[in-house]
Amino acid sequence: MKTNRQIVTISVFIATFMTAIEGTIVSTAMPTIVGSLKGIEIMNWVFAIYLLTNSMLTPIYGKLSDKVGRKPIFMIGILIFIIGSSLCGLANTMLTLILARAIQGIGAGAIMPVALTILADLYDLDKRARMLGLNSAAWGIASIFGPLAGGFIVDTVGWHWIFFINVPIGIILLGLIVFFFNEEKRLADTKKMDIKGSLALMLVLLSLLLGFQLLGDHGFNSSVALSFGGFLLFLGLFIWLEGRAEDPVIDLSLFKNRAFVLVNLIAALLSGFLMGIDVYVPMWMQGVLGKSAALGGIVLAPMSVIWMGGSFLAGRLLTKVGMQRSISLGLLILIVGGTWLVMLPTVVAYGWFFIIASVLGLGFGLAITTTTVTAQSSVSPERLGVATSFNTLVRTIGQTVMISLFGVLLNQTMADKLAADPKLAGHEELLNQLVNPHTAQAITADLLGPLRNILHSGLQTVFLVGLGLVVASFILSLFLPKKDSALS
Repeated sequence: MKTNRQIVTISVFIATFMTAIEGTIVSTAMPTIVGSLKGIEIMNWVFAIYLLTNSMLTPIYGKLSDKVGRKPIFMIGILIFIIGSSLCGLANTMLTLILARAIQGIGAGAIMPVALTILADLYDLDKRARMLGLNSAAWGIASIFGPLAGGFIVDTVGWHWIFFINVPIGIILLGLIVFFFNEEKRLADTKKMDIKGSLALMLVLLSLLLGFQLLGDHGFNSSVALSFGGFLLFLGLFIWLEGRAEDPVIDLSLFKNRAFVLVNLIAALLSGFLMGIDVYVPMWMQGVLGKSAALGGIVLAPMSVIWMGGSFLAGRLLTKVGMQRSISLGLLILIVGGTWLVMLPTVVAYGWFFIIASVLGLGFGLAITTTTVTAQSSVSPERLGVATSFNTLVRTIGQTVMISLFGVLLNQTMADKLAADPKLAGHEELLNQLVNPHTAQAITADLLGPLRNILHSGLQTVFLVGLGLVVASFILSLFLPKKDSALS
């Protein structure tokens, strides 16, 4: 039976949405979960462990999808995600929930990169950019729909069902993939899986991501130094092992491909900037402008919608002007949007954020979609899974690294501003009240204005550094091959 491309594409979108919504829907339910299970001191690990296990296994799943096929690895990922979701729903302590989230992350680690690889298999260069844009929209829709769905589910049937709901969806997806995705049989791969390299890579990623997680939570201390020291040690071991492996989990010869290296660096930097937008624009809306949490989330909705349009445009531009000009154009648009954001004053009509979000969405749609297509197209078909999973991995690393650094920058900027104002010195706790419009009402009028100015200064610092990431990306894009001879 032939593959039904439309049904498989819809299945891939739903699977991506299912994993994407986990972050936002769990965030909404977290206060209720803490009230039920206790363990507020370790609740951050509900999110951190999901990210860690997801990231650690992403490149390994990519390699396996090249060796044994997309279909079995995609199905295994969905099955593990279903099991993890079931265990999350059954958790009766915060620790068991964290362990179950680790299993959920192991499954999610296969779904995202293999989903993108399946789309690359199904569509040619022009249509692929459009499909990747449509698939990327799942993340934007999840960011809007997640909080609404989370609140409704928690209020009606209980927090357990934010996890249990994944079970029937996952089972339906498995059925659709079994019956409608007929993958071509691959030649038998007699080379042994690079177990040593895989384990070393997992240790590299664990030490790096854990180090930045701890840095964001506690600042620089001995644990952070130990994590980063372990990262350097394991990285050296990984490179040594890969240079001697018969079939390395990540072929180091990929890094001789200039287009592949540069687009992945750009993807990592842009993902860091994107994380800053996703986290700190809503904080600006709530803390500086005093708007509701709902409006803080909705203000980014245009970015998700226009992102799809930018992706469709990227598909056209790739075949007409090439990947270098397509990426550079997207980055120039992002520089305009980022500069506009940095220059906004403390008091501004919130409607401007909708316009800026639209500009950023167009830039992201053009630039990020083109980096993914280029990363896939600059390698041979038998290495497509590895290339796609590596692109997914560097984007996750960019997000993890920058969200930690943004947090440090924000806190340090605000601490310096507080210390410089005798009237506000010692009132750090008021900043926590400020970012919640309800608790902000308890702050006296003489302190509210100065505190909003301090938060505004901190956010400007974050967005200025984020803008620097985009400028650095644009400079890198100038060194991309002008002719797309590297693309297949």
